[in-house]
Amino acid sequence: MTSTVQPAGTVAADKQAPRFNRRQRSVEPGGANWAVKAAVALICFLWIVPAFGTLLTSFRNESDANETGWWTALNPANWGGFTGSNYRDAIVNANLGSALVNSFAIALPATFIPLLIAAFAAYAFTFMQFPGRDLIFLGIVSLLVVPNFVALVPLLKVYSGLGMGGTFPSVWLFHIGFSMPLALFLFRNYMATLPREVIESAKIDGASHFATFYRLILPMSTPVLASFAIFQFLWVWNDLLVALVFIGPGDNAPMTVAVTNNLLTQQGAGWNLVTAGGILTMLVPIIVFLAMQKYFVRGLTAGSVKG
Repeated sequence: MTSTVQPAGTVAADKQAPRFNRRQRSVEPGGANWAVKAAVALICFLWIVPAFGTLLTSFRNESDANETGWWTALNPANWGGFTGSNYRDAIVNANLGSALVNSFAIALPATFIPLLIAAFAAYAFTFMQFPGRDLIFLGIVSLLVVPNFVALVPLLKVYSGLGMGGTFPSVWLFHIGFSMPLALFLFRNYMATLPREVIESAKIDGASHFATFYRLILPMSTPVLASFAIFQFLWVWNDLLVALVFIGPGDNAPMTVAVTNNLLTQQGAGWNLVTAGGILTMLVPIIVFLAMQKYFVRGLTAGSVKG
């Protein structure tokens, strides 16, 4: 009779196998308890209700918006007070049309310039060797702890002395400078996860650093580049403090400043126009985020876990 001798530890491994499978099944999606679901539902409710009220008020006439709450518009008997003229008045009378163009003129350069500079710098910190590389990278990233409002007054004096007060370049430089540490941190962490065999193959083929960056690293880094572009664009578009300090009310004012100055200050309690201006300000960030949210999540999580 022949007998099969099992290696040592096989029986123990077989006994542990069902326990491992049970553990795997316990972490499958869909196991959230009622408290988590209730918390998520509450957060969604607290966000959706004010947004819905703002949208509803933006279509009401001035007397209804000022005298009654937005929830009264849910009554079908009050639907006759809806109008679309609020958006026309906000764009034409409050000059939000030119403010929309100014917002794009501020947000687009303030997004793509740091994107390009930080991508080049991240490539150098990841794939190039030079003295003090890690120390310089640590010094740049440590600037993340510096709040941007501490530099408002000093930079305002510098810009005024250079004759840049109230111009777009003053806002560009501010956003570029304070977004660079975060961009460099994200890009460098992502590029460190890319296979170095590709870089070595490019060196063997005689590719320069620029060719390697442009033809290999840049296409492979699309998720993190797109995520930072979304993050930076939303930050600059929704900014009020920096635009109010360096540009202020006037012909170059972006949407946030125009809504605050032209509607809240001049129109007073005309909530129908204020809410219409708020909805116009919200449209672009919502469209951008919904269209590119997959890149936003992939880029921010990439490089956080390696292996």
